[in-house]
Amino acid sequence: MSFFQKAQFFTTAADWASLPPDQGIEVAFAGRSNAGKSSTINVLSNRSRLAFTSKTPGRTQHINFFSLGAERFLVDLPGYGFAQVPLSVKKHWQLLLSDYLAHRNALKGLVLLMDIRHPLTPLDRQLLDWFMPSQKPVVILLTKSDKLGRGARMSTVHEVRKALENTLQPIEIIPFSSMSREGLEAAEAAIAQLYEPRPAG
Repeated sequence: MSFFQKAQFFTTAADWASLPPDQGIEVAFAGRSNAGKSSTINVLSNRSRLAFTSKTPGRTQHINFFSLGAERFLVDLPGYGFAQVPLSVKKHWQLLLSDYLAHRNALKGLVLLMDIRHPLTPLDRQLLDWFMPSQKPVVILLTKSDKLGRGARMSTVHEVRKALENTLQPIEIIPFSSMSREGLEAAEAAIAQLYEPRPAG
């Protein structure tokens, strides 16, 4: 059974005070609204509705924690880049996301999902800017890869890798499709590796 098929909903948090104790190992999933984050979590966990998918951007409005056992958590962050919420709500989520990514000790790695047709938008880069100082590893899933031909997929992977070549931490870039299951095994292996304990320092 896949590591991720153990996933069970644990808790949800709408603000910093509601976060669970800062311990164990957390890996956060982040991405623009409609980048396919919920679909990816569902495919990884082999569950149809572990994470709720919606055609309405901004549906995920909290930080959702899923337990994988042994104090390991998959953390589903609110989608960003949506237009259909009040500015005050956007600012609240932006502050919560930046604080979580920069200051959460239990956070050991980031899975960033980007539509392969529109990678590294300004908001994607802003999120990476919040996380990069931690020097913790990043797995980038270029989602909806079935929408492009093989040549275009490989070209996009190369462009994203080149754009991030000067970063200090390990970054793995994987074309991924929750429809065709392209990249599923590679994504499972790369993300599972983020949960392996690392020496301090």
